[in-house]
This record gives sequence, structure tokens and C-alpha cells, in this order.
Amino acid sequence: MSNYFYVAPEQLIRDRAEFAQKGIARGRSLVGAIYDTGVLLVAENPSASLNKISEVYDRIAFAGVGKYNEFDRLREAGIRWADGTGFTYSREDVDARALANYYAQHLGDMFTEGQKPLEVEILVAQLGGKIRPTKLYRIAYEGTITDETRYAVLGGDAETIKGRFATSEEQIHPLGQTLKNAVEALAGPDRKIDVTDLEVGILEDRGNRRTFVRLTDAEVSELLS
Repeated sequence: MSNYFYVAPEQLIRDRAEFAQKGIARGRSLVGAIYDTGVLLVAENPSASLNKISEVYDRIAFAGVGKYNEFDRLREAGIRWADGTGFTYSREDVDARALANYYAQHLGDMFTEGQKPLEVEILVAQLGGKIRPTKLYRIAYEGTITDETRYAVLGGDAETIKGRFATSEEQIHPLGQTLKNAVEALAGPDRKIDVTDLEVGILEDRGNRRTFVRLTDAEVSELLS
């Protein structure tokens, strides 16, 4: 007969949280911020093909930190959910809050019932329109949703970076200034991040249905200069 070791529920939850936090801390951080005409998402990411920032739907973007293969599966699942919801009902029925709830349920289930929690933290951004406001929703590894007012920082050194970014974001700025503030917060006072190590995406209304744009290195350099 097999013997089972008893672990107190409180200890199990603490162990799972510590495991997930350590995995997230190994990744590089990411900043999402609302600027005067849209939403900026910027991450330190040396890879040219393993993207942390992506489009999900017409006015919705996704960003993730932590274990790449885990948050990329969440990204793909979110795209399928959004496409299915938009096809079954209407495109206007797809919104960031519902998508954030979808992600939160999955992350919460994996945290409490899965073999191991997902080592990820994700951000869902929505560009406002006629019927919805611009929103940022941060979803933690255990499924907690935080409705961020103007900016969000994800990743291992999030609190330090958030503190640096907050001092420069007392008001909403244009895209160029917001990008400069975000890059300086990510880099800190003792180093400089090369443009080629930055991944930048924006949500901005340009008269088309799709609003997500991934900025090139040249465009980022121009905005930072």
C-alpha cells in the first residue's frame, strides 16, 4: 500500500507561489502604459523571433513575461477565444475584461489543481473606442486580476521598475516621451538598453479596424532620439 505525505494546504499554496515567483523573476521585465493617443507596450527582449508582445484582436494586445512556451500558449488560446466569440456573437462583444477573466480562470485552475503553476504573468491591453475605455489588466500567476489605472510593470524586478517609472509618469505624455520614460525605467541608472534589445508595440487608432503596430528598430530609435 502506498504512503502519502500530508502537506498543509497553506504550505502547499506558499510553495506553489514561491515556485511561480522564482520562474517569473528569471525573466526580463515589461512595461505597459497609456499615452495621449494609445497604449504602449515595451519589453527588454534580445530575441528577434520570440515575441513577448502580440496582437490578439482588433483593439486588444497581449504581453507576457516568465516562461515563454507557457505564456505563448496562453496567447494562442486567447486568440482562439476572441475569434470564436467574435464569430459567434459580434466583434463588439470581444473585450479585454472578458479576455482577462478567461485567462484568470485558466491560471487559477492551474495554480490550485495543476501539477505545477504556470510561471507567467500577463497583461491584456485594450484601446478605447466609442463604447469602451482604454484599459490595462494585469493577470498574475495565481489568477488575480488587477485593473491598472495608467501603467503596469510585469516581471522579476517589477516593484523597482514601477517606482522609477512612476516618478516620470505623473501625467499622460505623448508616445515618444512615454517610451523614453519606460526604457529608462527598465534600464535603471547604471546601464543602457540597446534599441535592438527592445520589443515595442502600440495600440493606436489610425483609421483602420486593426490598431496594433509593432515598431521597427528605426522607428524606436527615432522616438528615443
